[in-house]
Amino acid sequence: MMLIPAHHFRDIERKPQYLQPEKCIPPPHPRPAGAMWFIRDGCGIACAIVTWFLVLYAEFVVLFVMLIPSRDYVYSVINGLVFNLLAFLALASHCRAMLTDPGAVPKGNATKEFIESLQLKPGQVVYKCPKCCSIKPDRAHHCSVCKRCIRKMDHHCPWVNNCVGENNQKYFVLFTMYIALISLHALIMVGFHFLHCFEEDWTKCSSFSPPTTVILLILLCFEGLLFLIFTSVMFGTQVHSICTDETGIERLQRKKQRRERRGSWKSVKETFGGDFSLNWFNPFSGPRHPKPLSDRDWVRQVSSVSDTENTETTTEEPSEEPKDEDFAEVVDE
Repeated sequence: MMLIPAHHFRDIERKPQYLQPEKCIPPPHPRPAGAMWFIRDGCGIACAIVTWFLVLYAEFVVLFVMLIPSRDYVYSVINGLVFNLLAFLALASHCRAMLTDPGAVPKGNATKEFIESLQLKPGQVVYKCPKCCSIKPDRAHHCSVCKRCIRKMDHHCPWVNNCVGENNQKYFVLFTMYIALISLHALIMVGFHFLHCFEEDWTKCSSFSPPTTVILLILLCFEGLLFLIFTSVMFGTQVHSICTDETGIERLQRKKQRRERRGSWKSVKETFGGDFSLNWFNPFSGPRHPKPLSDRDWVRQVSSVSDTENTETTTEEPSEEPKDEDFAEVVDE
């Protein structure tokens, strides 16, 4: 067997600690099936707490500053139900996006025994991640925060303290959509409340003092406007990625590799779980359950073995430490 880099135009990296499959030892205590997924990252946990705090702050201002003191009972009930429903769906989507395995590749499976069990044929190649010692399927990328390779990784979002990948992209899209909706709803209610208070006595339009009421409303307005812009942009980019079947990483890297892309509607259905229905908007309904990876999913085909042989022209060690290199193992003819 010979070892070559995944990028065919780079020199061979001969660091044995990265290349030897016997160095890849499976973790002693693998995560049991169905176990909760949670990333222990301080920054991500802090961002998730801030997200919940801001949503609960908006709840407080909407209920206790604008709706409960209102004399219009019908207005308060309708807007209260709509806002609380959207806020509940937003927080539920946030939890599902944060606590769902985004599509992590089994850690430490790039062992000599497993590679030999694949029975690679001439022209077939497997890509190994030197950081988590995993064999990477097509379109998988390593996340330095999660410390795992993630299938169809779009990006790592600190606000949900997780990667956005194959299994939780639906929840992230719903989270951004519902946050944008409650932000827009809050801004509209703040506008109506200001108009009402200008026409009426400020002491009668809120249970708080006028200065406190103005400060709370201005802070909510600033928060709503900021989150409306941010989440609307994120929602748009995610929908575009799903429709084009191209992740954010793939779009940034501009990989010129031939890959069969699914149709837009098929990609949307696979992400949201089947044909169009109300379950698309339900954070408690998961996407279409992905099939377990088979031996064929671990192996990729190169155009020709001669293409890989042309890369073996340099035998000197590279002077710099590799960072995000993937390595391939090819069987000689």
